[in-house]
Amino acid sequence: MNTSSSHAITVKVDTRYLREQSDPSASRYAFAYTVNIHNEGAVSAQLIDRKWVITDGNGEVQEVEGPGVVGEQPVLEPGASHTYSSGCLLPTPVGTMQGSYGMRSEDQTEFRAEIPLFRLAQPNALN
Repeated sequence: MNTSSSHAITVKVDTRYLREQSDPSASRYAFAYTVNIHNEGAVSAQLIDRKWVITDGNGEVQEVEGPGVVGEQPVLEPGASHTYSSGCLLPTPVGTMQGSYGMRSEDQTEFRAEIPLFRLAQPNALN
């Protein structure tokens, strides 16, 4: 994994609970998340794949891997960002997600951009 300043990707995530798509009586909690991927490096980089680790409130872990994000493999020029939204269903009112994006820079260097851990929580579930 290359972590030089040429290959610097930051990832920020905003989440929200989808009350209208959730059914707590059936252990179905729906969440949306919006991801902003920003290239702070000196060279362009293409997002090739993703790996998510999703943990529900019971400690059950699910891993999701696949090409690109929502059907895209965007190229981020230096200073550019890519934003997309997706969703997740959990059987519990709280959980977490984290992971990484596989990236390939214009010089063909492959590296992983870490997605920091973030929480998914039904409002007032943590009170």
